[in-house]
Amino acid sequence: MKGSGRWFTIGLVTSWYSSNIGVLLLNKYLLSNYGFKYPIFLTMCHMMACSLLSYIAIAWMKMVPLQTIRSRAQLLKISCLSLVFCSSVVGGNVSLRYLPVSFNQAVGATTPFFTAVFAYLMKEKMESWITYLTLIPVVTGVIIASGLSFLQILTLVPPSNIMSTKTFTMDLVLSFCSYSIDNQTPKDQRGIVFPDGEPSFHMFGFIICISATAARAFKSVLQGKLLTAEGEKLNSMNLLLYMAPIAVAFLIPATLIMEENVVAITLALARDDIKIIWYLLINSAMAYLVNLTNFLVTKHTSALTLQVLGNAKGAVAVVISILIFRNPVSVTGMLGYILTVIGVILYSESKKRNKGEP
Repeated sequence: MKGSGRWFTIGLVTSWYSSNIGVLLLNKYLLSNYGFKYPIFLTMCHMMACSLLSYIAIAWMKMVPLQTIRSRAQLLKISCLSLVFCSSVVGGNVSLRYLPVSFNQAVGATTPFFTAVFAYLMKEKMESWITYLTLIPVVTGVIIASGLSFLQILTLVPPSNIMSTKTFTMDLVLSFCSYSIDNQTPKDQRGIVFPDGEPSFHMFGFIICISATAARAFKSVLQGKLLTAEGEKLNSMNLLLYMAPIAVAFLIPATLIMEENVVAITLALARDDIKIIWYLLINSAMAYLVNLTNFLVTKHTSALTLQVLGNAKGAVAVVISILIFRNPVSVTGMLGYILTVIGVILYSESKKRNKGEP
C-alpha cells in the first residue's frame, strides 16, 4: 500500500513538472520560434480550456465538491482576481516573445519580493527583519543576471546632461529604445564595452516580465485579502472554475482590438500547417493540467516537499530550455540566477520558521 502511494506521488510530481515546463516551453516555441505572435489569443485559448476542463472535473467527475458563489460581492471580488490573473498570464506570454525561458524564470523567481511588498502595502503585514534580508539576494541575483544592462544604458547618456532632469530623462528613454531595438552591448562615450549578463536581454520584454511577476504576486495577496469572509473561501480548483470564464470575457475584446483578424490568420496558418491546431490544443490542455496537478501535489505532499519541488522546478525548466532552444547563456547570468534561487530558498525557510514561532 505504501509502495503504491509512493508511486502515485511520484507520478503526480512528474505530471506537475511535465505540465509546468511543457506549457512554458511550448509557449516559447509558438510565440518566438514558430512565429505565432499572438500572446493574448494564446492566453484566451488557455482560459477557454481551463473553463471547459474545470467544469468537467468538478461538475461531472466530482474531483472536488462544487462550491457556489453566494453573493454579488463575492462575484465582484472573483472578477477582480480574474482580471489580475489573466493580466499576469498575458504579460508572461508577451515576455516570452522577447526573452529566453532561462531569463524569464530568473525574473519570475522574484515573486516573493513583490509578495512581501504588496503584503505590507495592502495588509500592513510586517515580516521579520531576517525575512526581508533574504529578499536582497533575490533582487540582486536578477540585477546580476541582467548583466547590469540598466547601468549599461545609463552610460549612453552624456555626463553633461545628467544634471538636467528633463534632458537626462529624455536621453534615458531614447537609450532604452535604442538598446531594445539593437539588443547589442552598448559602448559608453569612451568606447568601452561592458560585459554582458543575459546575452538576449530585451528592455521591453524585461519590463513586461517584471510587471507580470508583480501581478502574480498582487493576485495572491489580493486573494488573501478579498476571499477571507466565512463562506467566501474557495479551493484553487473552484476558484479557477469561476475565474477562467471571466478571464475569457476580458480577453475576447482585448484580442479583437489588439490582435485583429487573429482567428482568420490562425485558420490560414492551419491550411498550410495543421500542426498549429494541435499545438494550440495541447498547449491549452497543459495550461489546465498545470492548475490541476498543482492542486493535487499540494494535497498529497507536505509543505516542505512542495517548497523543495517548487524551487527545483524553475532550475529544471532553465536547464531544459537551454538544451532545447540553445540560447546563449553567460556565466554572469547563471550566477545571478543561482543567487536568486538561493534567496528564494532562504526566504521560504525564514517564513516557515516564523510561522512555527509562538
